[in-house]
Amino acid sequence: MTWNSTLCQVSNNTPDAVQMKTYNYADTLKLDFYSIPSTTLELKPTVVLVHGGGFTAGQRNGGDEKRLSTYLARQGFNVASINYRLSRKGKSFGCDCPASIKIDTYVEAVADLSKAINYLTKDSLPFKADPTKIFLIGSSAGAETILNFQFMRYDYRFKNLPYPNAEIAGAVALSGAVLDENYIDNSNKVPLLFLHGVKDSIIPIDTNPHRFCSSNETGYLRINGPKAIAERLSDIGGNFSVFYNENGGHEWASLGFDFPELISDFLKEVLKGNFSKQEFNEIAAPVTKR
Repeated sequence: MTWNSTLCQVSNNTPDAVQMKTYNYADTLKLDFYSIPSTTLELKPTVVLVHGGGFTAGQRNGGDEKRLSTYLARQGFNVASINYRLSRKGKSFGCDCPASIKIDTYVEAVADLSKAINYLTKDSLPFKADPTKIFLIGSSAGAETILNFQFMRYDYRFKNLPYPNAEIAGAVALSGAVLDENYIDNSNKVPLLFLHGVKDSIIPIDTNPHRFCSSNETGYLRINGPKAIAERLSDIGGNFSVFYNENGGHEWASLGFDFPELISDFLKEVLKGNFSKQEFNEIAAPVTKR
């Protein structure tokens, strides 16, 4: 791989020797790569973080994303926080957005995530990313993206995307859902960690329409949240932890970032081969004010 120095911006202002560099991974799309530099050639488990924002907004370098990326890098992970096409920017992604366009938007985001993982893993040396130990973390639209990436690739709308030759070790979804849980099977199941508000009115915790649109609205599209995914995983012997807040709404797409230790512990358990759970746990909102 040939590297052009103009494609890389370096910031040394992150704490405890964590270095962040920005790369163009496809066209105008960028990723911020967090790591503790090392002189060894040892490959490291790598987290790909996908921000939220309803496919209309959001950024790879928001406060939540920077804090979690830095924290996980200090725990020994590489972290790539990516942006992706916001094809609904300035437009609606609600009940007046046709379901077919919503699906097209999901497909575009999965394509961009695929390109980012390909960029990180096609030559391991620049990033020292272990292609057999890739983790996905997503929030809201980003959580939908990582779940659709992992489970929807056999669907005719997703199957021709440039999927990477990499193994997903596990995934963390903060207020996320998959388009169709019936595509989850033994070939693509991975350990999953969910944080979700039971009263989320945008992305349901079970099987319900996106944004709870009525069936006569053009944006009616049924999607499947943590409860539906967990039930499917239970049927096929998959592992998961669902942390739910009984009174919580879609704010858990952001509040989930306030549990870095929970996320880090999950990643480490998976790496050690010790994550064997099928559990639902109620979780309280963080005490600190955001």
